[in-house]
Amino acid sequence: MNLALKDISHNLGRFLLTCLGLSLLLGIVLAMVGIYRGLVVESLGLVRAAGAQVWVVEGGTRGPFAEASRLPGDTREAIAAQWGVAAAGGVSYQNIDAQHRGQTKRMMVVGAQIARPGEAPPVVEGRPILRSRYEAVADRGAGLALGEQIRLGRDMFTVVGLTSGLVASGGDPVMFITLRDAQKLQFDLAPPAARREFARSAGATGTTNTVNAILVRLLPGVDANRFAQDIVRWKHLAALTQEDQEAVLARSVIDRARRQIGLFTTLLLTVSTVIVGLIIYTMTIDKKKAIATLKLIGAPDRRIVGLIVQQAIAMGVISFVTGAALISAGHGYFPRRVVLEPADAAALFGVVIVACLLASALGVRTALKIDPASALAG
Repeated sequence: MNLALKDISHNLGRFLLTCLGLSLLLGIVLAMVGIYRGLVVESLGLVRAAGAQVWVVEGGTRGPFAEASRLPGDTREAIAAQWGVAAAGGVSYQNIDAQHRGQTKRMMVVGAQIARPGEAPPVVEGRPILRSRYEAVADRGAGLALGEQIRLGRDMFTVVGLTSGLVASGGDPVMFITLRDAQKLQFDLAPPAARREFARSAGATGTTNTVNAILVRLLPGVDANRFAQDIVRWKHLAALTQEDQEAVLARSVIDRARRQIGLFTTLLLTVSTVIVGLIIYTMTIDKKKAIATLKLIGAPDRRIVGLIVQQAIAMGVISFVTGAALISAGHGYFPRRVVLEPADAAALFGVVIVACLLASALGVRTALKIDPASALAG
């Protein structure tokens, strides 16, 4: 006879309610791990979609995702002329608020040159940008349909293609337009502001042909690190390989989120351990007389310890499986991407088992202190 199962069936309602509450906590823990994984995927998705091996940026900066970087547009020609370059393209990045259907849509607008590194990745619906003006490729997260028009600045753009799952590090959906349109969007002022700027500068006009980075695709066999080192010798430019750019994002954008999520995950696991410990202790106190009777009839201590430990592990396993099922069923409804990986679930399951073993220590200690003679008391 399994004493743990017998005792659980005797207090089945309380046991299941405890498992339900604990499953919600463990589900939140698993969701937070998935949110962190999703944050990594979202932050690196735009960088990886660019298809570049080297990022040439303004000297003394770490790229457009970590700090401001501005380069003259004609730098692209100088980079493209270097030995080992298969293709080079200028890109710009800017966050905008666009009014659409009476709502404000926050988006990351990427300006890129057609058929050059940095342009929109292969679309899942529609076609890529083919015309130099007023066409856009948007992510499905923007809520735009094919053929729909949206106003960016003072111009109307037609959505000709859709991508999927491509967002900025802040979670804003990405929209691709041509570099020429992006530069106009960035520098085109409203008429009153333009007149003030013209009067202030006494008629002088500044160039709008600037980009945030030059993306470089190298010929096969060319070492990206060596090429980046050669570019840095130009003094006024900096260059990062694809790995360097991802590392910058991981340190500047993801690191704080990782520590924040890690702290909350630790707190939730601690709370879960305390809850299991209190429930096991309460269940042990409730069956104090039964444990004393077991000792009186000669039951070994290992049988009593096994009773308590098995209950704690059963509570952890049932709660974890229920919580994981709830999150797996509902992760698509989160506003940010949640990436659930089997390795993370397995690691968390191991942590839960260890936590349950630690939580059962208080109940085991209490049970071992029970005097067998108390079974004969009134």
